[in-house]
Amino acid sequence: MKNREVQDLVVIGGGAGGLVVASVAAQLGLNVMLIEKADKLGGDCLHHGCVPSKTLIHTAKVAYEMRHAAEVGLTSVEPEVDMAAVNGRIREVVEHIQQHDDPERFRSYGCEVIFGAARFVDSHRVEVDGQYVEGKRFVIATGSWPFIPPVPGLEDTGYLTNLDLFSLPELPKRLAVIGGGPIGLEMGQAFARLGSQVTILQRGAHLLPQEDMELTDALQACLKQEGITVHTGVEVDRVSHGSEGILVEGSEGLRLVTDQILVATGRRANVDRLGLEAAGVQFSKRGIEVDRRMRTSQKHIYACGDVCGPYAFTHMAEYQAGIVISNAIFRFPKQADYSIVPRVTFTDPELASVGLTEAQAQEQDIEVGVLRFPFSQVDRALTEGATAGSIKLLVRKGRVVGATILGAQAGELLHELVLAMQTGTKISDISAAIHAYPTRSQIHRRVVNTYFGEKLFSRSTRTLVRWINRLLP
Repeated sequence: MKNREVQDLVVIGGGAGGLVVASVAAQLGLNVMLIEKADKLGGDCLHHGCVPSKTLIHTAKVAYEMRHAAEVGLTSVEPEVDMAAVNGRIREVVEHIQQHDDPERFRSYGCEVIFGAARFVDSHRVEVDGQYVEGKRFVIATGSWPFIPPVPGLEDTGYLTNLDLFSLPELPKRLAVIGGGPIGLEMGQAFARLGSQVTILQRGAHLLPQEDMELTDALQACLKQEGITVHTGVEVDRVSHGSEGILVEGSEGLRLVTDQILVATGRRANVDRLGLEAAGVQFSKRGIEVDRRMRTSQKHIYACGDVCGPYAFTHMAEYQAGIVISNAIFRFPKQADYSIVPRVTFTDPELASVGLTEAQAQEQDIEVGVLRFPFSQVDRALTEGATAGSIKLLVRKGRVVGATILGAQAGELLHELVLAMQTGTKISDISAAIHAYPTRSQIHRRVVNTYFGEKLFSRSTRTLVRWINRLLP
């Protein structure tokens, strides 16, 4: 085996987190090596996750709007869906973004990029295709992989995950989605809008169980209105080949026939075959164990992104990469703070949230005020026929401690509230800020004004106003 010179930093994984760390470290003049198992950089988000899924969602929305054009005074048209063309569009978008993750770009920074599977042989060395790489510090950013539940018959019948969903040769006539989380709902709605008969099977009593129950139930109603069948509180017991397709059986009398099954039951950390035991790095089924400085049990080995959690978001991987850079490169102690983490499920309407939900506030015995306002009373939403959903704020001591928005472009709207929470802005400042008319963002001012409206038009205020106008000219 061939030995290389000792690296200042070895980054394992060329996804969002790993790329951020490698590019910054190399541009700062460190001797950096980036190792990626796949044949391209970019990770799951670019090739199998965020980018292709959002591209498909947009295509599906166009199809939906063509079909419902009569609602805005145009002639409705039933779109012809060519999955080869749809997939071609997805590939074009991925390839365009891929340019930013070209290995030559990182090599121009002084970062050595090699492709192959890395495996620790001890706490300071990894082996890649017969070569030893020694490093002073390491960053593990190997991401996650679809979790496949042990359902009898599933392996025999075959199934789809996000890894092969964007290369289907044709649109499935019937699609069963196991899992009512973000991936299941986003892809389930997208395929339904393209023309598939979609059934979503959720183990829990509610979709998106980590989110606000009131608004997830409202989202479920929206999905059902589009013709999507949703079963909650069901367990899939077995899957088998039937005479008319794939037979799915489960609890609560569940029995349905489908053509394809999409498994969207969560993710598992990519820790297999990394040789973490040889490095002395502690890990579990949840992933690599890290402290708030993103250090593993071996303080010179860091981890970021899906491989260590606690959130499987690209923006979380990038955030954690910043924590790694501070600690591993600048040696400035900085800890991760997960109290204000935005979350978005890109259904239509979108569901976006940050901070506490009402249930979490109750569980933690935190007394909050709850403010609500519907999009049906926002003029811009009315002009665009996008009135489904509402905003819900949790307020404590005049400040936002939690927010959930169900509505068109909720993910874009959320960040005014993220910033308000980050800076400790009072809701009175949100009310005082001028919001352009007509925009959806007016809903922020409208919802906080429901709090001040009660005080403004109270009996005591009305009495005060009468006295003022009697006593002063």
